[in-house]
Amino acid sequence: MEICGWGRFPRVECRIGFPHDEESLRRLVTSGRSIARGNGRAYGDSALNPARTIDMTGFDRMLAFEPQTGSLTVEAGVILGDIIEAFLPRGWFPPVTPGTKFVSVGGMIAADVHGKNHHKHGSFGAFVEWIDLMVADGSVLRCSRGENPDLFAFTVGGMGLTGIILRAAIRLMPVESGWVRQQTIPACCLADAIEIFERSRSWTYSVAWIDCFAQGNALGRSIVMLGEHAVRAELDGSTKSTPYAMAPRRRRRLPLDAPRLALNRFSIRAFNAYYYAKGRRNAGSSLVDWDSYFYPLDTILDWNRIYGRRGFAQFQCVLPLATSLKGLSELLAAISSARQGSFLAVLKRMGAQESRFSFPMEGYTLALDFPVGAASLALMERLDAITLAHGGRFYLAKDARMNAATLERADPRVGAFREMRSISGAAHHFSSLQSERLLL
Repeated sequence: MEICGWGRFPRVECRIGFPHDEESLRRLVTSGRSIARGNGRAYGDSALNPARTIDMTGFDRMLAFEPQTGSLTVEAGVILGDIIEAFLPRGWFPPVTPGTKFVSVGGMIAADVHGKNHHKHGSFGAFVEWIDLMVADGSVLRCSRGENPDLFAFTVGGMGLTGIILRAAIRLMPVESGWVRQQTIPACCLADAIEIFERSRSWTYSVAWIDCFAQGNALGRSIVMLGEHAVRAELDGSTKSTPYAMAPRRRRRLPLDAPRLALNRFSIRAFNAYYYAKGRRNAGSSLVDWDSYFYPLDTILDWNRIYGRRGFAQFQCVLPLATSLKGLSELLAAISSARQGSFLAVLKRMGAQESRFSFPMEGYTLALDFPVGAASLALMERLDAITLAHGGRFYLAKDARMNAATLERADPRVGAFREMRSISGAAHHFSSLQSERLLL
């Protein structure tokens, strides 16, 4: 079967296994190299193995909930959106969420996803209490900060390369409503955007959309969106009496892949100008529903088809705080001068994090989508070099084309990760196209 990640690049013929219980999964794991796949939302090739890709969507049960602590035990194939649907009406919400709710819990742990609140709450792994992991010999190990702690630490952010996540206990957080109090602030340039982020660090959520085509004094002009979960006292009318009830959002699908000619520097420039002008008009405070604030792209179920049949590649890096302004300026200048701007350019402030192999570190992360082609792939290599020059590193959950030498220069933790995989036997049983490309 030909499958791909969310970026639709690369597309690969893979032999798919569909285990229905722990024993059938064990037979797959012990019979050769494999990689687990959740809901297919990793962008590149991190969940693709031509010899055996194990589809975990059948492990989709919620098993237990402790209302005193918010601890929820689920199987790895449970989708985040289903958790929200089940528990938001009861006053609970995920403490960390990526930009889509169509991700599996196993995938969230493997990528150690972060959200708009990393500067305050850290990544998803901070709220994982334990993991049941099927390792190379087919046995299942309980991993936590107190039990098999090294394996736990490498599994969170380990891209599925330590074993197969079967189930986990995660903590939800209480919220008083399904509404978000949003503050929208236009930033005239990159330095202005960073200054807004820094003075707004008391806000729980912060994110900025960046106009990639802006140049000169307007380089990095942005729309910064801050957010807090609204409390009942901030609601009025019917929303106050039913604080978790939301009108369903209309979902759309793209019926066809967009023509290649539709996505060009003129259309992207026009969109960027329009979006910035719209953000300036909408500046100020507003109440928005949780779905619109956290998952705006989920409204278009097949938005990845915007980039056409050849797909797209995302570039995402994080730069240390000390070099963020200079490094981001160079990245944006390179993008603008190459006329390879992105519809979706996102900037976030990251907090401090010590971890074995997870992506985040304190500084700023920039994420951009580019339609796949010779020019964009060459540009991303240039962006790699700028990132390395400023001490940054790269997000493997979004990667589809980086080389092993670049990863090794960016992340000195690679050696320890390889050693763990070798000693544990994971290297002989769990591999993906990404792990082979990056020599992990």
